[in-house]
Amino acid sequence: MQPFTTRPEIRGRFGVATSTHWIASAAGFGILERGGNAFDAAVAAGLVLQVVEPHLNGPAGDLPAIFFSATTGKTQVLAAQGPAPAGATIEHYKSLGLELIPGSGLLSTVIPGAFDGWMLMLRDHGSLPLAEIMEPAITYARDGHPLLPRVAATIAGLQDYFETEWPSSAETWCPDGKAPAANSTFQNPDLAQTYQRLVDIASAAGTDRKVQIEAARQAWSQGFVAEAIGDYLDHAEVHDVSGQKHRAVLNREDLAGWSATYEAPLSYDYHGWTVHKTQSWSQGPVLLQALAILKHFDLAAMDPLGAEFTHTVIEAIKLAYADREAYYGDPAQSTVPIEVLLSDSYNAERAALISGQASLEQRPGRVDGFEHLAEAYIERAARDFGVSDAPPQEPTMAHLTEKRGDTVHLDVIDRWGNMVSATPSGGWLQSNPVIPGLGFPLNSRAQMFWLEDGLPSSLAPGRRPRTTLTPSLAEKDGTRLVFGTPGGDQQDQWQLIWFLRFVHHGLDLQHGMDAPLFHSMHFQSSFYPRAALPGEMMIEQAVGQAVVEDLRARGHIVTVAEDWSVGRLTAALRHSDGSLQAAATPRLMQAYAVGR
Repeated sequence: MQPFTTRPEIRGRFGVATSTHWIASAAGFGILERGGNAFDAAVAAGLVLQVVEPHLNGPAGDLPAIFFSATTGKTQVLAAQGPAPAGATIEHYKSLGLELIPGSGLLSTVIPGAFDGWMLMLRDHGSLPLAEIMEPAITYARDGHPLLPRVAATIAGLQDYFETEWPSSAETWCPDGKAPAANSTFQNPDLAQTYQRLVDIASAAGTDRKVQIEAARQAWSQGFVAEAIGDYLDHAEVHDVSGQKHRAVLNREDLAGWSATYEAPLSYDYHGWTVHKTQSWSQGPVLLQALAILKHFDLAAMDPLGAEFTHTVIEAIKLAYADREAYYGDPAQSTVPIEVLLSDSYNAERAALISGQASLEQRPGRVDGFEHLAEAYIERAARDFGVSDAPPQEPTMAHLTEKRGDTVHLDVIDRWGNMVSATPSGGWLQSNPVIPGLGFPLNSRAQMFWLEDGLPSSLAPGRRPRTTLTPSLAEKDGTRLVFGTPGGDQQDQWQLIWFLRFVHHGLDLQHGMDAPLFHSMHFQSSFYPRAALPGEMMIEQAVGQAVVEDLRARGHIVTVAEDWSVGRLTAALRHSDGSLQAAATPRLMQAYAVGR
């Protein structure tokens, strides 16, 4: 008998698109119907997500994507994570009396990456004209879309703050002085005008689609968009979560001097699957390391919803994330011992640390020549234990504050076998004031840097912050799978759990998404104020009280979450015979998969 699921598994052979918002999924699939490929569809869906989920991502945010090209036969990473500006030095921030980079405001802004990243993907791998790709986002921004209740609640909670401190945001998000109602038709005419002007500039550059896209990129980084940002930053002094007002270090030269790039992925072989992730400027390798640790356990013999499985996975997560905190950073600027961290010998030693009881210690491994980084992390985590201003949870979960931003995700596969997994984020409506005339705010990704010298994740000009953004692609015997989720530090935890149940227990895409999820809060959070909560974990109550009590008996500090409150996974699969599947989480009641 097939297991019950909340919605059907989407199947077909033509194409599939799945994302964290049904409108974006429909827009992406519409591009496939018009003859576009997966890259065209991903860009169109990504731009729509900026319009319909503005509390979770925006044009000036961040974009990692991992994709497979059927034309080249290669899997690559699109690295559209903007680095710290040239003026972003530890000395400057310390001179302002700061010990942590604020979680909002202009000091937390790195160079915007998302728009340029989407344009680079479209230029090199897409097939349709720019105007056709941007048309859905322009239409929804200009004519309106049904405002998600969560977006409405976020805006309502911030209206007084916007009116007092960020008036340009009040004008955009509270037109006519009123917070918009849930499910009302919401418009962002300034954003529509910005995107339409980019299309007009592109069209005036000629008929060649690549020339047009380059013209749009130029208009963004050196033309009217950069000028509007620069004019605003010349005079802006913005209140942030530190309680003070600060000026930006980002400037026009930073915007003009950066562009998105491609990189090779990091990969790990696990039970016949080769899993590809982004490099160590994201948390992506942590999923690979968790797999390398869990390779030493017979997970297939465990109940995928039981206490033994949950305990074993949680303990592996703690070890992998401790190494993330100690060693990860931008490999272009720091030496990261990633080969050791993903090696079988190292992870055999890590696996041996897992016992039948929950560990309450921060236990980064010791890598020869890097021991000082492990010690530095232990000291930081101890210093920040119990900081409770903002628990390290997914900000879109119903039981937490509406005032923190988060992330979106999309997966697309076309009939030719091209596939894209992307996790855009940043540039939230909560992160910074709206740039006057443009309709979007800047990002706050710099909060993930440390204001301490000598760490791979120390603030430094030109360095990428070690983000939590982490799309995934896996392959086995001609079958390929793309998947991901929003959720900050929980992204690779939820993906790991879902993937393990898929590989070891045969849970299909949708069945695995409907199953109860859990995560650890043991390690230090990536978000301001960087709390560490040793031994603490969260699990959905659908696992049953017996599992919860068993976990508590093992020493875990368990918070039981309401059902359907943890995780926002989407996934798409192409079998070796060309048939397709796609699925999307029922949580928050907005993600959908579309396909035929």
